[in-house]
Amino acid sequence: MSNRIAAIARTTAAHAKPVALPVLFSVLMWASAAAGAVPIPGTPVPITLQTFVVMLAGLMLTPAQAAASVCLYLGAGAAGLPVFAGGMATASLVSPSGGFLIGFLPGVVVAALLKGAAKGRLTALRYFAACLAGCVVVVYAFGITMQSVMTGVPFVAVALASAGFIIGDLVKAAVAALAAAGISRL
Repeated sequence: MSNRIAAIARTTAAHAKPVALPVLFSVLMWASAAAGAVPIPGTPVPITLQTFVVMLAGLMLTPAQAAASVCLYLGAGAAGLPVFAGGMATASLVSPSGGFLIGFLPGVVVAALLKGAAKGRLTALRYFAACLAGCVVVVYAFGITMQSVMTGVPFVAVALASAGFIIGDLVKAAVAALAAAGISRL
């Protein structure tokens, strides 16, 4: 009987991990938004640590798990839970900053697909490049486009106003890449 219970426990644990990690990262996305937001003059989009958590999800989860974590997070907000910056919910998805939130989904998948295997001395550099491609370029493309369309401000003007986020996102990408590369060695 104890062998059967042990086998059931192993099977349950094996199935729980793929589900638990996306849930954990979606909760971390909410916590990073709830921790506070720093406004940037000239743009309705605040600085939060959400992109950092999205970067970590892309680097530490499979593409499917990373996508699931962002879908859970966006779904919670779409359902009316106050999980976005400033305690916002559904309205954030159709606001000038909504494109950045929506861009998290393709961005995290691109990062997860580009990260490659965690081996060798260049792991952190590959991870950094994956974060830049997915969680900066892709997310900004969605965010700037939606903000331009919703506000009627030319794309180039929105892109220039959003440039204030670049330095912070470069730092977040570097920290996420170094952290994920270090954790992968454990």
